[in-house]
Amino acid sequence: MNAMQRQAVLYLDGPCLVLAGAGSGKTRVITQKIAYLLRECGYQARQVVALTFTNKAAREMSERVKHLVDGKLAKGLTVSTFHSLGLRFLREEAVHAGLKPQFSILDSNDALAIIQELLATTDKARLRAVQQNISLWKNALMEPDAADRSASSASEAEAAKIYRSYSATLAAYQSVDFDDLIRLPAMLLEHNAEVRQRWQARVHYLLVDEYQDTNVCQYRLVQWLTGQRAMFTAVGDDDQAIYAWRGATVENLANLTTDYPTLKIIKLEQNYRSVQTILSAANQVISNNPNLFGKKLWSELGMGEPIQVTPMDNDEAEAESIAIRLSAARFERRAEWRDFAVLYRSNQQARIIEQALRNLRIPYTISGGQSFFDKPEIRDILAYLRLIANDNDDPAFIRAVTTPRRGIGQATLQTLGQFAAERQLSLFEAIFEIGETDKLAAKQLEPLQVFGTFIQGIQNRAGRKREGAVWQPAQSSLQLGPSDHAAASMGRASGVDGAVADSASIILDDLLGIIQYERFLYDTLEERPAQNRWQNVMELIGWLKRKSEEDDLTLLELVQHVALVTMLERSDDEEPDAVKLSTLHASKGLEYPHVFLAGVEEGLLPHMGRDEDDVDPASAAEALAQRIQEERRLMYVGITRARRSLHLSWCKKRRRAREDVVREKSRFIDEMGIGQPDLTEDAATKALSPKERLGMLKAMLNKDN
Repeated sequence: MNAMQRQAVLYLDGPCLVLAGAGSGKTRVITQKIAYLLRECGYQARQVVALTFTNKAAREMSERVKHLVDGKLAKGLTVSTFHSLGLRFLREEAVHAGLKPQFSILDSNDALAIIQELLATTDKARLRAVQQNISLWKNALMEPDAADRSASSASEAEAAKIYRSYSATLAAYQSVDFDDLIRLPAMLLEHNAEVRQRWQARVHYLLVDEYQDTNVCQYRLVQWLTGQRAMFTAVGDDDQAIYAWRGATVENLANLTTDYPTLKIIKLEQNYRSVQTILSAANQVISNNPNLFGKKLWSELGMGEPIQVTPMDNDEAEAESIAIRLSAARFERRAEWRDFAVLYRSNQQARIIEQALRNLRIPYTISGGQSFFDKPEIRDILAYLRLIANDNDDPAFIRAVTTPRRGIGQATLQTLGQFAAERQLSLFEAIFEIGETDKLAAKQLEPLQVFGTFIQGIQNRAGRKREGAVWQPAQSSLQLGPSDHAAASMGRASGVDGAVADSASIILDDLLGIIQYERFLYDTLEERPAQNRWQNVMELIGWLKRKSEEDDLTLLELVQHVALVTMLERSDDEEPDAVKLSTLHASKGLEYPHVFLAGVEEGLLPHMGRDEDDVDPASAAEALAQRIQEERRLMYVGITRARRSLHLSWCKKRRRAREDVVREKSRFIDEMGIGQPDLTEDAATKALSPKERLGMLKAMLNKDN
């Protein structure tokens, strides 16, 4: 460790803020400090908590600690994300939070479905805007009443009304969303002395990574967990605060200096990642922002090669040029594909870059691309399978019972949810008891009972053991769907006693036939998207059938396997040998030897966002200034991803909605102060035209292969 890293590790006289520049070894500081606390300071592992924002970062920290500390000493150590700690907290304190022990967690898609029902619209942009508003209010610890008072536009006023109904719906479902996993613990710690004392007695030392990314809610959680002792180390970088759009506030770093007058500030400025030319450009750009603490990165890795800036005529030429330069650089540098990254401000830029890479047969991966298991049609089918395996899975119940639509609306589900909460039941269990009350009319109760019978029949066929008799409706002629085939299949499903489980393949085929999912897709979508979604469902079912036959799995065993596969798919395995395409936001925390930064233009980087029509000019001007500052920090993040070489490009014209829009180079290019004129295309390619360069490249690649 260098002197400043060592100082950060050894300081234990009170609250500590470590300002860790990009590539300055912050993870090393956190893990070494954990080891120091456990090995030399007498802390028990269960008294130490380290928090970060991603599972990947938490895994990396845990692995490093294992190499530094004896396994017995580290037993009981908590290294987790904020959300994982919040979930553990709520499971233990469910009673105090007004939740049943088996409360459900709604993911973003489940929550959006509720908002869509409340808004009664299919306008995706409007739905996402309302969802984001609700998220920002929750992150700021604002209840619906406060949100209503703070609304500064018509769209925010509408969102505040939806927020109130959304909160009531979640309470009725005994569910929480992603933001609640931090909001509810923070509120409980503040308002419940018993809970606060219990948790403060557990957490003797707290370490927080990426502190600049915390929101108000997370800041309060840290305050209440550490209490009067205030024994914590916060590690962050005000120059990399790029998540204001999701509620993070860089002011949290400044607030530490006022909330904790004895705060020790330690700066890590030596960079172990990049050559000095890249760091100097990053320092120059960020110096144009208001400076909270003052910090300059430096490196002992040498000056390195000059940063290149290339103006291009249009985005097609830009994409082709990046692909050609990238291929040539790989050959000339004897590098691997994984050594290169192409970064951009907007996902919309990716398509044309992908095409250019495919044209040259360059392998690539995209950060943030949609997972197969996140596709709505896949989630629909998996919801049925999850519910069959575990009928206490309330989010799976909600999705399955409403997809396809079968006459069960939001009002019915709210009433069912309230009843389930009162009786401490799952929503599925509540179906079979609410009929004995007068809470639902017969026309509301009937489709619920049909659905419940259907699921129990499938469970029996799958070999699911159940205490007591299977509940049956009074009329055997009730139908789940409109076709005679569906009714017949359902009757067969509920008529099997479960003594011998049917094969997974047979049950899967019957399930799709009974719920008539293909018909649902073609009834609700245009032909092409419906066809694509049905093909995805067929791919899923085919894979499930093969897996069940190859490994001799029952349907219930298969569902457990799928849950494991989806979790593994989201884990970060070793990167393949491919060029990484990524937005600037998704690239944070990563590094590459060679980086191409595309579309460095006014209006794109910095991105100006959307202006609200009903916001006063003064507020709009202030918002614009803050937006530019955040975009400048985003540029800083992009520059500091590069270790050895950095190439920027911008377009004089860019295609937008079938029109060529004139562009100007970004102000950030001049702010870099690299003292180099823009390279023309001819100069950059050593007087070779792109076509000549491509021909030469193909010859090199063929020889290389």
